[in-house]
Amino acid sequence: MSDNEQLSLFDLSDPDRSPGQSTSPGSDSQKDLIPTDANIAIPSGTYSSLDELAASCQQCHRCELAKGRTHVVVSRGNPQAKIAIVGEAPGQQEDETGLPFVGKSGQLLDKILASVELDPERDVYICNVNKCRPPGNRTPTTPEIEACKPYLLEQLRLVNPKIILLTGATAVKGTLGDKRGITKIRGQWFDWQGFLCMPIFHPAYLLRNPSRKEGSPKWLMWQDIQAVRNKLTELLQEDEEF
Repeated sequence: MSDNEQLSLFDLSDPDRSPGQSTSPGSDSQKDLIPTDANIAIPSGTYSSLDELAASCQQCHRCELAKGRTHVVVSRGNPQAKIAIVGEAPGQQEDETGLPFVGKSGQLLDKILASVELDPERDVYICNVNKCRPPGNRTPTTPEIEACKPYLLEQLRLVNPKIILLTGATAVKGTLGDKRGITKIRGQWFDWQGFLCMPIFHPAYLLRNPSRKEGSPKWLMWQDIQAVRNKLTELLQEDEEF
């Protein structure tokens, strides 16, 4: 099916309009015809701004998760940030507030960032693989991840960060497509679609494993976040040289 045929399925224009007749400016633009059915693609470059993307997410029904949501959870932080953080899906508090990582996991994430002098509101852009809360906070299914993935890809394209942090196995699967356990690949750098990515532990995992001993998840996270801070400094210095 061609892009034109896809868009015609969502044609909101006047049915009495003659073939070839143009519409008034803004009344029937391509962004008004963005499909909300998961079987229809959202190609790269569909959105010209994060505001347009957020508006589309608010009315999205590309998967069954839309039926049970209170709020669509799109993002928080700085759209011009050099670091993007990708989580799994909203929990209860995120669903209630419409913001990602605002519960206990989010509070810990903010502390981790602050430990290397990164401001959660200034230095990072935070989003999730899925924008709607799965029932009972279960892990999103593969079809649910795939239905929402075009929004994530467009977010990352528009923000264009220097570094992407993938928190937990679901975030890794939803972006890199890597199904290995997070303990096997955390702390490693991956080049994905021109982005420099690092899988890290999800803060919720750290809350369940409070030990700070050498080799523990919290100890490993400290090594990882320092490596991220150092890499960001290195990349920014390279920019200044050019």
